[in-house]
Amino acid sequence: MISSAASTRTSSVISAGPAARAPWRDWLALGLLMFPVLLVAVDNTALTFALPEIARSLEPTGVQLLWIVDAYPLVLAGLLVSMGSLGDRIGRRRLLLTGSVGFAALSAATAFAPSAEWLIAGRASLGFFGAMLMPSTLSLIRNIFPQPNRRRLAVAIWAAGFSGGAALGPIFGGWLVEQFWWGAVFLVAVPLMLPLLVFAPAFIPESRDPAPGRVDLPSILLSLLVMVPVVYGIKETATEGPGPTALAAIGFGLAMGVVFVRRQLALATPLLDMSLFRNRVFSMAIGANILALFSFNGFILFLAQHLQLLEGMSPSAAGIAMIPALVATVAAGLVVVPLVRRVRPGFVVAAGLAFSAAGYSLVTFGNHDGGPSLLLAALLVLALGVGTAETISNDLILGAAPPEKSGAAAAISETGYEVGALLGTAVLGSILTASYQRNLQLPAGLADSAPSAAVHNAGETLAGAMEAAAALPAPVADAVRTAAASAFDSGVHVTAAIGLVLMATAAVLAAVVLRKVPKAA
Repeated sequence: MISSAASTRTSSVISAGPAARAPWRDWLALGLLMFPVLLVAVDNTALTFALPEIARSLEPTGVQLLWIVDAYPLVLAGLLVSMGSLGDRIGRRRLLLTGSVGFAALSAATAFAPSAEWLIAGRASLGFFGAMLMPSTLSLIRNIFPQPNRRRLAVAIWAAGFSGGAALGPIFGGWLVEQFWWGAVFLVAVPLMLPLLVFAPAFIPESRDPAPGRVDLPSILLSLLVMVPVVYGIKETATEGPGPTALAAIGFGLAMGVVFVRRQLALATPLLDMSLFRNRVFSMAIGANILALFSFNGFILFLAQHLQLLEGMSPSAAGIAMIPALVATVAAGLVVVPLVRRVRPGFVVAAGLAFSAAGYSLVTFGNHDGGPSLLLAALLVLALGVGTAETISNDLILGAAPPEKSGAAAAISETGYEVGALLGTAVLGSILTASYQRNLQLPAGLADSAPSAAVHNAGETLAGAMEAAAALPAPVADAVRTAAASAFDSGVHVTAAIGLVLMATAAVLAAVVLRKVPKAA
């Protein structure tokens, strides 16, 4: 992350000053920056619609299936801090272009992974280059748009692109899987990166720190030692119960977190400036950002499986069914920009989180047997909340930090996005998998009708159960489908109830902590 001293210098360093640029060049530069934002957001959710095909093709275990989803955002979130600091040294535009080339090349290679292990490795490698993309975008936007009103609109478009891309991912993913094969969801990165690689050198001005502090390698290592063990422990606890290995992993990660914080407080130029978190508005806005993405990504994870495996929708049809949510997310992010001139922004953030809670309440207390309409309506309500909360919380994050720490604030905001997306799939996904496995009651005679591998896969994932049912005679197949649907539905109710409690609590906290933040000028 950019240190406070480095941020002071960076805020005034740009190769071509904004005053010398025509306005149309600024907005074109913003348009180009949306390509990596969309790519990272799409990649977070597009894979969820390929999971059933991946499960059938590569036959991963339940834990491997979650790691296929989580390996990318885990590495991404763990390295955002380090890559933000690297961007200060070599130039944010240069880092952006380097990450774009690497991401496109590795995406093409990962599309042809021959096994679950190779796919997990490919996803983790993509996280390395993805971490080069995100720290550059928001910092470059702040340099390109120094005027507060134009910058607020640019940040709103940036946030709408991220949340809209998360909703757009299933549409792309569903269509690509149906028309081609699961690997096609990775190949989409290649055409998405081409416009940026071609036009960025001409339209995006370079930004760097002319006198950066030294790179602290121990801090980089510690940041990874915090993230990986904690998420691993959460996943193991949810699927296998609170065993000694899982608890030891969580304990180790938390201990490393303490060491990391103490080191940052002792360094003259820390990797992560901890003083920013002393501002209650800043910390609450970061929390709102994390929870908004937590709720959205966790919801899409189980909705994608429900639509395809239980409702029988094709991948593309399931993706198209989410288009209203995509529109709602983008529209909400743009509409609330002028709204905060009339309503205190803290109340707008609280209202967005309350919408998210309302979306989860529909799932918690609703009946899922009447078709997909209830879940899609819940997604629409949730999308309105996410678009509202994350847009204004981003503005609060940047506004709460002093000008000399704007670079650090931007990088922390981006880390919050990825941490929220990671925890949404890791925590809710793990709980959903654990609930499915514990509540599944397969027919007593299944072992006599199906191979042992098919029985094992049916007990691991919903996709495995549906695949096993497809090869069984009608009476047994129907019993397997019914048992799997019931077990999965019970898990959805549990995860939705957890999401409801978290969002409702966050809404109350946001209203209390952020209530004194003044209206926008």
